[in-house]
Amino acid sequence: MSNANCNEGGCHAGVRIGLDLAKYVFEVHGVDSHGKVVVRKTLRRDAVARFFANLPRCLVGMEASNGAHYWARVLSDLGHEVQLISPQFVTPYVKSNKNDRNDAEAICEAVGRPSMRFVPPKSIDQLAIQAVHRIRRRLVADRVRLINQFRGLLSEHGIVIARDISQLRRSLAVIVGNHADGLIDMVRSLMRELRAEMAELDDRIATYDRRIREIFRTSEQCQRLGKIEGIGPVTATALIAAVGNRTCFKNGRQFAAWLGLVPKQRSSGGRACLFGISKRGDRYLRTLMIHGARAALGKAGGKQDPRSLWLGKLRQRRHPNVAAVALANKNARIVWAMLSGSTVYEHAPSVKAA
Repeated sequence: MSNANCNEGGCHAGVRIGLDLAKYVFEVHGVDSHGKVVVRKTLRRDAVARFFANLPRCLVGMEASNGAHYWARVLSDLGHEVQLISPQFVTPYVKSNKNDRNDAEAICEAVGRPSMRFVPPKSIDQLAIQAVHRIRRRLVADRVRLINQFRGLLSEHGIVIARDISQLRRSLAVIVGNHADGLIDMVRSLMRELRAEMAELDDRIATYDRRIREIFRTSEQCQRLGKIEGIGPVTATALIAAVGNRTCFKNGRQFAAWLGLVPKQRSSGGRACLFGISKRGDRYLRTLMIHGARAALGKAGGKQDPRSLWLGKLRQRRHPNVAAVALANKNARIVWAMLSGSTVYEHAPSVKAA
């Protein structure tokens, strides 16, 4: 369906468009500068680029879902301004029942809000690094599930193994070659097969670890972030892959909030109520930042440099988990400052800002 103000060839300038993405069928909803609907259209996948190529420059909003970064590049190359929105910020604008046409209208409305928060776009290189991390993350999760299955199956036969993976490896080496522990041959054979499967997963994870280290060595930005205590090759490359356009964040606190490292707030009537961290954003990045902070806290003991002394006092005042999150929050702000200003990490300013 097309409005009289928008013909098959294009729309007048000042159009704001909401584009609902899908695999094959896309919905377009556009309004002019006065909010009047000028286009409603259903497009097949192969017609999307051709349709937008015939339009004058306009603002296009899309949900940050699967394929959004690809279409952001395509439409940006055609001269349009593209903004990606988190789906949770689009939901309040959906009218009545949820369908593709209503979603496109909601996106069009959301992208025009002056206070809307947008998702940083990603380049092809960032998406490639992100793919490496996602595959590695899936392999690590597969290994964790396999280890849990090991422990569960063996516990049914009276053999209890500690959760530590190194102890599991040592115990399996003994179990598969020991015939005096009461296991029947079938179970022992299954343990051999699972042990071989875990060895294969170890090799594949090591391969991706080498890829990440190579990316880290060849990236000047990653090298600078790696100077921060608590940020290693895995965290540094994951941050570079995720952050994208740093101008989307006004300050370091917004970046830390984007990672979910700030308190959840439910305040009303002038009374501030703060809870645990919000846990918004990318769980993988947040986990890496907190685990890295825990490692930095553990290594700070006994050192006399200003940052280590500050970390020691922090841990004395607060629970170790709270101290780890606080350090992760500080590291996130330092990361934003380094990326936005192209500066190098300095110990003294980071302690003075605490």
